[in-house]
Amino acid sequence: GREVTVLAFCDGKTLLPMPASQDHKKAFDGDKGANTGGMGAFAPTPYFLEQDKNEFLQNIALPTLKGLEKDGIVFKGVLYFGLMKTSGGLKVVEYNARFGDPETQVVLPLLEGDLLHIMQSCTDGTLAQQEVKFSDGAAACVILASGGYPVAYEKGKPISGLVDGQLPDEENVTVYHSGTAITEDGQLVTNGGRVLGVTATGPRLTNALSHAYEAAEKISFEKLHKRSDIGLRALKALAEKQ
Repeated sequence: GREVTVLAFCDGKTLLPMPASQDHKKAFDGDKGANTGGMGAFAPTPYFLEQDKNEFLQNIALPTLKGLEKDGIVFKGVLYFGLMKTSGGLKVVEYNARFGDPETQVVLPLLEGDLLHIMQSCTDGTLAQQEVKFSDGAAACVILASGGYPVAYEKGKPISGLVDGQLPDEENVTVYHSGTAITEDGQLVTNGGRVLGVTATGPRLTNALSHAYEAAEKISFEKLHKRSDIGLRALKALAEKQ
């Protein structure tokens, strides 16, 4: 089936899902190679339809809350639902008690409002009274990784193209740092397998993806590796619907 991620705010009594996103786990184009922590993501995913959302709420989200309550667990925070959309309906692959990476990098840029207020309502148990809105647009993230990741890779490669960690003169683009460091002389260098996440937002998925890739081209370091097909299947699915 098709893998889908749904993150949800939870205060122990109320659960509010965020837009469904899709991660790309394999290291290379065409979903080839070893599994990684994620080579890119996009949201919302066209594979999660309105009926899927209803099925998720009724058959997965609410039973999860009831199960936690039955076990005496009052969970406050973000629940991560790793789902598989199969011919037999939505199936749960995994739960996490946290935000997911890189899914969060495409979901939160679509949030309209103050994240801190939502987090406070989760801890206070007042999430049902909180208005949580997301924009109608889309977001896409392209991961810039060290060559050889996730097996063997080198660190300490100088990174060019960024000013104070971000791309200058780029609107609607955020560069998230996951594997970087600053040397004693102030040079930004690679310090991990997944080095940077370049996220762009746009009115539609096609805009967000093209902008993310255009922005990613402005960043460079030795042996940089990225997938070139993030969201490609989703774009084809959207085109087939039109």
